[in-house]
Amino acid sequence: MADISFTQFVFSLASSAAIHFGDVPEPNGQKLSEPNLEGARQMIDILALLEEKTKGNLTLEERQLLEQLLFELRQRFVQVADGGKRIIQP
Repeated sequence: MADISFTQFVFSLASSAAIHFGDVPEPNGQKLSEPNLEGARQMIDILALLEEKTKGNLTLEERQLLEQLLFELRQRFVQVADGGKRIIQP
């Protein structure tokens, strides 16, 4: 089993949120899923908990990545909750 970095772990949680928003195809690649706001909220909450519990233990780059992803995911949550259009990520 390959080692996973903190950055890869954070990106995997953010990717899960994007799947819950319906922004990327489901893991099987067949179709975009319908938005699941509860699932997206859970991923955001996990990232926020991670941010809180790792305070003072991250590099500057890791902290900035986590802050930026949380900011973007929270904005996307509001957009989807308000009926915003899907954005397909490359």
